Amino acid sequence: LMPSPKNGTVTPKVADAVKEFAAGKVEYRTDKGGNIHAVIGKMSFTEGDLLENYNHFVETIEKIRPSTVKGTYIKKITLSGTQTPGVQVKLAAAE
Repeated sequence: LMPSPKNGTVTPKVADAVKEFAAGKVEYRTDKGGNIHAVIGKMSFTEGDLLENYNHFVETIEKIRPSTVKGTYIKKITLSGTQTPGVQVKLAAAE
């Protein structure tokens, strides 16, 4: 991962950036298809840690849902490791 001003890893306020990332700041990005890409953990994390991060991320996405959006907001969730096939998660398990 190369430092980039766009993702907050190049900044004149280094101390603030370090505190934010140490506190668990997570960067995510979206694409034209309405997909959200984010890292919820590493393969070395325990199952409990990954599940906690996953649940918190889904809750956060639901919390920032625009009030103008009607209907189903999260239609499908797929998890994958780097260069691995995706595994679809049941939405009932996500809530």
